[in-house]
Amino acid sequence: MDYRQDFDRLLNGSEPIMALAPMQDVTDLPFWRLMNVYGGADVYFTEYFRVHATSNLDWHILKSITENPTGRPAIAQMIGNDIPALVRTVRELQQYPIAAVDLNLGCPAPVVYRKCAGGGLLREPARVDSILGALREAVKIKFTVKTRLGFESPEVFSELLPIFARHSLDLLTVHGRTVKEMYRTEVHYDFIAHAVAQMPCPVLANGNVYSAQKASEVLKTTGARGLMIGRGAIRNPWLFHQIRQHQRGETLFVPRGLDVLAYVRALYEAVCSPDVREAAQVQKMKKYMNYLGVGVEPTGQFLHQIRRATGKSEFFRICENFLAHDQAMFLEPLPLNLKETDVMAGEQL
Repeated sequence: MDYRQDFDRLLNGSEPIMALAPMQDVTDLPFWRLMNVYGGADVYFTEYFRVHATSNLDWHILKSITENPTGRPAIAQMIGNDIPALVRTVRELQQYPIAAVDLNLGCPAPVVYRKCAGGGLLREPARVDSILGALREAVKIKFTVKTRLGFESPEVFSELLPIFARHSLDLLTVHGRTVKEMYRTEVHYDFIAHAVAQMPCPVLANGNVYSAQKASEVLKTTGARGLMIGRGAIRNPWLFHQIRQHQRGETLFVPRGLDVLAYVRALYEAVCSPDVREAAQVQKMKKYMNYLGVGVEPTGQFLHQIRRATGKSEFFRICENFLAHDQAMFLEPLPLNLKETDVMAGEQL
């Protein structure tokens, strides 16, 4: 397959581009494979390759590229700030069947931004300028960037946009929050619309797209070329399919509780290796349940119980108690009344 030509066609097409967001230790190869069963995205971004002076390509992430099961273009994402190391990594990545290379300028994790990587680089626009200049010269295929609006304040975004424009990006993905806002605030879609108006390349809107209706609203409000979706697609694997149905004016598929339960079972089988002890498998599933759980029921009891499960049988007993029914589930985020300990355990609700 010529993924690079496929990506060109997506960029030059008329339909909104649907991208699966990269989420570390979540959107891995097994998850890509499962997402494809439910309709899938148009393009998949890898988890980020950590890049530094002595780094090598992470083989777990590289498998998403070499064994890409989706039939759709894959984009390799990097994170780091060491220009020689980033250039070296770009040259290595271009030997593999990728459609583009992406630089992460948006990761809000403190362990990342304290090292002046990911979203931390947004504190230093001049340094971003130097990195993009070196990478644009080294990347012989499509070069893309995923960014937030700034570190502390979105006011710096007006300074960042001319830098992005200067380096001939092929695609810019904008998460409409600052690094410090994490996932807690409303998304500033007006800033994404500003990027669409100012940038010479296509722009994807990212942030809080949780339904087909919301997707339509965000596309209309921002004028974006498409959407990048992460948490919403984990919670609702039918979301990309539903968005396409909405675009075509079709009746949307709405899963029932038993459909969602089947998804959880399929997810367990897909992402949990039998070589790993059961407690670790259940722990990995809790990462996904943090996203799914906010769409299950409004009391917070599902998440409260699931986070305390220690074994597979207990985990699925809880899932069955809440999901073994035939009622429609829209899987949109509900305002939960969680205990403080649950909120702290939730990472990124």
